[in-house]
Amino acid sequence: MAPPDRGAGRTAVRKRRFYFSLRSPYSWLAHHDLMARHPDVADTLEWVPYWEPDERTTALLADTGSTFVYTQMSRAKHFYILADVRRLANSRGLRVSWPVDHAPVWEVPHLAYLAARRRGLGPAFVEQVQRARWQEGLDICDRKTMAGIADRLGLDRGVLTEAADDPALREEGAEALRSAIREGVFGVPFFVNGHDKYWGVDRLSAFLASLSPDGDAGGGPGSPASPEADARPGGDIGHAGGCG
Repeated sequence: MAPPDRGAGRTAVRKRRFYFSLRSPYSWLAHHDLMARHPDVADTLEWVPYWEPDERTTALLADTGSTFVYTQMSRAKHFYILADVRRLANSRGLRVSWPVDHAPVWEVPHLAYLAARRRGLGPAFVEQVQRARWQEGLDICDRKTMAGIADRLGLDRGVLTEAADDPALREEGAEALRSAIREGVFGVPFFVNGHDKYWGVDRLSAFLASLSPDGDAGGGPGSPASPEADARPGGDIGHAGGCG
């Protein structure tokens, strides 16, 4: 997917980004709605992965002065999410099979996404991983799960199972998180259209409306005067109804 053109003397293309996390049930639901109802729009978006980084990725961020802020969710929030996601899934005819994460390293699936994207299989990979995690209850940080998904996609297993060990993919992933930090992403799903931002699965319809010729996309009241004015730290990746 082509990045915005910032060449001198050209009109900049408005950013249209979908920040998602393979950890988040709300990203799963937003992805389901987007692909089921608006696959043509999905093809026009830049999909950017977002996750809680491990020590190696955190060090890469620190090297460029970036800080990822993470807040552990409360017990009450966790139990709310269990009920809320089940309710939202049921309304879409989906059945949740809750996964159990054992000492997860989120680089395993998210850098594997970048590896699949390089081969033109980014959306197909996300589809498979979302199904594995939320409908099959699999641990997507287990490299054996990645191996199975590689088989389904017709890829060499090492492409996905070894993605987290690839220095180039590590840096590409760190840059994705830097992008999130620069744009003030504090939870997922998070949609960006120019300067306009939409947080949560319940804001998907407003984001889609902003993409229409008559939509109020960017430049309206509250739009930042400069990119610097909009730069603020990323925040809580915790999963709440519109929180990710």
